[in-house]
Amino acid sequence: MRPPTPSRPTRTRKRFGLGLAALALTGTATAAVTVVTAADTPASSVALSAAAAAENPYERGPDPTPQSITASRGSFATSQTSVSSISVSGFGGGTIYYPTSTAEGTFGAVAIAPGFTADQSTMAWYGPRLASQGFVIFTIDTLSRFDQPASRGRQLAAALEYLTQRSSVRSRIDMSRLAAMGHSMGGGGTLELANDMPALKAAIPLTPWNTTKNWSSVRVPTMIIGAQNDTVAPVSSHSEPFYRSLTSARERAYIELRGASHLAPNTSNTTIAKYSLSWLKRFVDDDTRYDKFLCPIPSDSTVSEFQETCPLT
Repeated sequence: MRPPTPSRPTRTRKRFGLGLAALALTGTATAAVTVVTAADTPASSVALSAAAAAENPYERGPDPTPQSITASRGSFATSQTSVSSISVSGFGGGTIYYPTSTAEGTFGAVAIAPGFTADQSTMAWYGPRLASQGFVIFTIDTLSRFDQPASRGRQLAAALEYLTQRSSVRSRIDMSRLAAMGHSMGGGGTLELANDMPALKAAIPLTPWNTTKNWSSVRVPTMIIGAQNDTVAPVSSHSEPFYRSLTSARERAYIELRGASHLAPNTSNTTIAKYSLSWLKRFVDDDTRYDKFLCPIPSDSTVSEFQETCPLT
């Protein structure tokens, strides 16, 4: 385990007052290739400054705002393509969502796994939403709906390998900038992958479930999103101990969705989207423009508890 850095700031923790989280309707996946129209964006916002681009070649998209990180679509037009289970090995196929233009360069890629007994359709809403912000997103099916977290972690790794080596969009991807997300046992699988693949740039377990509670060897920047009213993977025995054990992670964060259940990540959710996007931008794209949405801890009525390391490094 990596020894603590003496200058490391103390963890910040914030519990919020009363408020209600608003959940939108879920999206659904389709087998056909479709194009999603990008959100209307002022020309002045879309243009990247030459200085910023030179400073960080991985920045994608216009300067972010509170409105842009909560929008259902970002500035990139996207397309999607289905991947048949019979054409791949190590996982069950899935759907790839990607920006149609590479004018700004290649993109980081994120594999997303569903939970126990679920399929990729439960995670479909992340695809166009995150892809339109400048990522290649791969929502996958697992080999069996009953696969355990360790197996789901290996399947996420297989999906990333396929995405970067053999997929039709591989030329659009920067294979050095990869991340993973997952719900429930898929979230447990995300922790497994982060433990086994330290080169991963970011991990986001969503209401994760795993019998392993100690993740002290994980070095990947990890944001855990729990649900206050989760009775399947109660935060007291899953998300919170997972977060506390991440003592070697470069950065870590814990967000608890106020009044939410275990299935909250399965429907379009602005709170999950804006913090997941900010975490991916910050650590996959090394885009410090998104720091302001994470540090200092924001006041958010849809969140019952927020813990993280600040400042971000």
